[in-house]
Amino acid sequence: MASRRVATDASREYREELRFSNVHFGVADTVRRVLAISSELPIVDCQLIRFGVISEEEARRRILETVSPLDERAVPVAAALDCFAAEDYFARLPLPAFDNSAMDGYAVVASSCKKGGRLRVIGEQPAGPDRKLRVGGGEAVRIFTGATLPQGADAIVMQEDVTRHGTDISVKVDVEADEFVRRRGCDLAEGQRILARGERIRAATVALLASQGFANVIIGGKATAAVISTGDELVKPGEELQAGQIYDSNSALLGALLQRCGVSATVVEHCRDDRKSLDNAIKRRIKNHVLIISGGVSVGEHDLVKEALREVGAKIEIWRVAVKPGKPFLFGWFESETVDSAGETPAGPTGTMPVLHKCFVFGLPGNPVSAFVTFLQFVRPAILRMMGATNLDLPQVPAKLAVGLTSDGDRPHYIRGRLEQGKFMPFGRQESHALFGLSQANALLRVGVGQSLKADQIVDVQICD
Repeated sequence: MASRRVATDASREYREELRFSNVHFGVADTVRRVLAISSELPIVDCQLIRFGVISEEEARRRILETVSPLDERAVPVAAALDCFAAEDYFARLPLPAFDNSAMDGYAVVASSCKKGGRLRVIGEQPAGPDRKLRVGGGEAVRIFTGATLPQGADAIVMQEDVTRHGTDISVKVDVEADEFVRRRGCDLAEGQRILARGERIRAATVALLASQGFANVIIGGKATAAVISTGDELVKPGEELQAGQIYDSNSALLGALLQRCGVSATVVEHCRDDRKSLDNAIKRRIKNHVLIISGGVSVGEHDLVKEALREVGAKIEIWRVAVKPGKPFLFGWFESETVDSAGETPAGPTGTMPVLHKCFVFGLPGNPVSAFVTFLQFVRPAILRMMGATNLDLPQVPAKLAVGLTSDGDRPHYIRGRLEQGKFMPFGRQESHALFGLSQANALLRVGVGQSLKADQIVDVQICD
């Protein structure tokens, strides 16, 4: 009975794809498909099938091999926040650039500065231009935080630790050499690498680059993306719901996830389950680097996305991935000649070839949790690669599992949950529609096929918020 059921499922899938095999891949692929069906091999295990379900590792590999970084660009350092460096940067100056004071107080020679001793104040050195002062034994210079250390001085005594008597001070503590002195280069050496190619530029990185006199920085390409949500049941938030309708939450979800990736512009529109309107929407949006279509990528009669993409010229590389939630996932691309504002096709660098534009298309499941998981596992790494990043993974940390978990399905399962104080607890319902549980989760735990995890076991979880 099990063998017959596998054959029946495979035959149904074969009939659905037979026309596509004939049109797109020719007789050889169709024959291989027939062999797979007739041998009653499960679809998930048959590598001869062009669009059999593939592993998430294979899907990610194919996507990242297809996607390439966009053209680099120069921007002011202040505008580079959360972008990715396109080259290595090295320190031009040591930090600090000169010996200076870490406190407001008095620059002294430590060997002549003892508790109860009295010193003569010979001058003042504020932060700013070096006044070229020199300190000898029994002398002190009034100094302020960040000011150049006078010649001869090797320590700072804080102003709270002295009593001022006109032009003299009496010292209330013992002073040691190098106390409260910032030595030249103690933080950063000249020539030291301060930013690696592919590294995200954080706020502190911006400050570090500025401290080295960099006015501009070369960063990765500027990606744009569009989102198309599909489904007759969807209504924009704010509009009145009719029976059987729901509000479109995926558009908001995907738009927010794109923003978190640093995508510069996001266009969102909704299409009903109508081929003509879907075709037109796709054609309008392929000028972007990324097109995400939510819903309509499964095998139902109203799942029109795959057919619409083929109709308007997309090359489909992946359809269906062995991951839960998120099996009906699609990846492909459009390739077209770019057109300038005058309607002309510009020449490439050699002056002989046109410039080609690629739009990578991702079809995500309509259920919000499935869309969330597949975006993070497949779309996010692709976008980061396009923008020049080298670390494409979500942050991952070890955590103690609060409860035991077992996966008895045929796909790895991403469990949503809360990571708090080093402990991971699954949260809420784990079905693909459960948006509230997803909204309370800040981490994902991947449980492999047949894997059993015990309570208090240390596991690696992905930070997703």
